Amino acid sequence: MPASNTHIGENRPVIRQLDDAAINRIAAGEVVERPASAVKELIENALDAGARRIDVSYADGGKTLIRVVDDGCGISADDLPLAMSRHATSKIDGTDLLNIHSFGFRGEALPSLGAVGRLAITSRVEGADAAMIRVAGGVIEAVKPAALNSGTVVELRDLFYATPARLKFLRTDRAEVQAIGDVVKRLAMAEPFVSFTLRDVSGGGEGRLTFRADAQSGDLFDALHGRLRRVLGAEFADNALKIDAAREGIALTGYAALPTFSRGSAVMQYLYVNGRPVRDKLLIGALRGAYFDFLSRDRHPAAVLFLECDPHFVDVNVHPAKSEVRFREPGLARGLIVSALRHALAESGHRASTTVADATLGAFRPEVPAGRIYQMDRPSMGALGTAHAMQAPAFEAGGFAEASARFEAPIEADAPTDLPLGAARAQVHENYIIAQTTDGMVVVDQHAAHERLVYEKLKAQMAENGVAAQALLIPEIVELSEGDAARLLEMAEDLARLGLTIEPFGAGAIAVRETPAILGTINAKGMILDILDELADLGDSLTVQARIEAILSRVACHGSIRSGRRMQADEMNALLREMEATPHSGQCNHGRPTYVELKLADIERLFGRT
Repeated sequence: MPASNTHIGENRPVIRQLDDAAINRIAAGEVVERPASAVKELIENALDAGARRIDVSYADGGKTLIRVVDDGCGISADDLPLAMSRHATSKIDGTDLLNIHSFGFRGEALPSLGAVGRLAITSRVEGADAAMIRVAGGVIEAVKPAALNSGTVVELRDLFYATPARLKFLRTDRAEVQAIGDVVKRLAMAEPFVSFTLRDVSGGGEGRLTFRADAQSGDLFDALHGRLRRVLGAEFADNALKIDAAREGIALTGYAALPTFSRGSAVMQYLYVNGRPVRDKLLIGALRGAYFDFLSRDRHPAAVLFLECDPHFVDVNVHPAKSEVRFREPGLARGLIVSALRHALAESGHRASTTVADATLGAFRPEVPAGRIYQMDRPSMGALGTAHAMQAPAFEAGGFAEASARFEAPIEADAPTDLPLGAARAQVHENYIIAQTTDGMVVVDQHAAHERLVYEKLKAQMAENGVAAQALLIPEIVELSEGDAARLLEMAEDLARLGLTIEPFGAGAIAVRETPAILGTINAKGMILDILDELADLGDSLTVQARIEAILSRVACHGSIRSGRRMQADEMNALLREMEATPHSGQCNHGRPTYVELKLADIERLFGRT
C-alpha cells in the first residue's frame, strides 16, 4: 500500500467556474465533430422553422464556408442574441424532456458553432425588417439591420479557427464533401415534400450544383418513392418493397429492397425514428434479423425505414448529436421491424430484382459491325423476299419433313406461357431450364431453385413441430459475469424454443441442460459466448437459429435436384409452378438469384432488331 502524500495540501486542485466561451468550445466538441455535423444542425433548424426549400453551399469541404439558406419562419431581431445563448431554444419549454416533436431541442448548436468559427445569421420574420448578428470565437456583436426578403441565411466561415487543434483531425476535402452529401441526402429522404440543393462554391461564384431534390407531390408513399428514386437511384426504387405496418402504438413505413438487391456493406441502410435519422444497434440488428434467412453473412440488405411512435415511448436525449435513441420497450420495436419486413418479403413471392437481368444483359458481348448501316443501305422488303426465295434450299418431296422429324422437341409447343415463369422449353448443360413467357424468357438454375423449395418445406415442418432438444447427461456449467448471466437468462424462453435450455447456477454462472438435437454434439460454452458477443454488438442474438437453419440448408442442398441431372418436361414445369407458389423462391439460401428473366425487347436489342 503506497504511503500517504504529506504534501497534498500544497497541491490541492482548485475548482473553477469556466467562462461561457470555454463552455461553448467544450460543447462544440460533442455537437460539431466535422463540417457535416454543422450542416446537419443547420438543416435541422431550417426544417424545425417550417422551411419548404433549403439550399446548402460549402467551400473547401466546408472548412472555409458553410451556408444554409431557407424559407422558414425566421428569427426576430430581438431573439437573435438569445439564439446565440447556450441552452436557449424555441423547441421545448423544459417541462417534459420526452415530449419532443422537433429535430433540435438542446439549444447548443448555434452557440457551439459561434464558439469555434465565424458565424453570421441574417433573418426576417413576416411583418418585420430583416436583421443580422455575428459571432466570432464566442464574441457576440450587436444586432444590425440587414436586407433579406424572407427566411434565414446562416453563414459559418473558418470552422475551428478558434480551436486549431481540431483542424488537424479533419480529413481531406473530398472526404468531408462526401460526409456533407450523406447528411443532406439522409435529411432529404426524411422530408420528401421539401426541396434541397447542395452546391460547391469553392473558388467563389455560383459554384457547381452537386445534388438537387425537388419537392415531391402525392401521398406519403408516392412522395417517398420519388425521393428515394432521386437519392438512391432507380435500381433501388424499382426493387424496393413497400412497408406499412403498425402494432401497439408504433408504425413502420418505408421501403426495403429484395434480397437479390443486397450490398457488400451496410451503406444503403437508412433508419429514422420520428423522422430523425439514427444509428441504433437495436434497429440495425432487427433489420439484419429480418433478412437473416435470405442473405449470406457477407451481404447486407438495403432499406429506408421510418419508425413512428409516441415521443414518450423513446428517449432521444441520449447523446448531444441525437443520433442514438433508447426505447422504453425495445422488443416491441424490434419485433415490428422483423415481422413487417418478413411479411413483405413473403408477399413478394418468387420475385427477383431487376438488376439480375440487367447484369445478365451486360454480360453479353454482341459483335460490333465493321461500319454503321444506314437505312438507305438496307435492301427493300421486296428485294429481301426475292433474295430469300433464291437462297432457299431445294428439298425433294418429303426430304425436309423427314430430316426435321429426326429432331424431337422435348416440350409440347402448346404449353401455356402466360404464367409468371412461363412454360419450360428446354434444358441446357443439364442444369439450366429455359422457359418461354408471354413477353420474354426465363433461365432457371434447377439446383438452386429446388434447394430453396426444399429448405422452405423443412423450415415449415420445424415451425409446426418445434425444435427437438437433447438433454445433456451432465449439464455444462458456464462461468460468466453476473451481468452477462442476467442478460442471457432474460432471453431463456426464446432460446428454449430453439432447443437450447439454460438455467441459473449461482451468481455469475448458468447451466446448459439441453441443446438442439439437430446440431448433434456441440461446444455449449462456445455457443453461449457467441450469443453474448451478438447481444453486445446488436442487442439480439441469432446464433442458435443460424446454426439450426444452416443444418437445414445443408440438408436441403443434399436433398435437392442435383446439377447434371436430365429432367423431363413435366418435371421442369412442376418445378416452375412450385417456384411460383413458394415465397422467397427468387433467391437461393445464400441470397443468389434462382432465375433470370429477360424481356423480349431486351433480347431483340441484343441482336439490333429495335
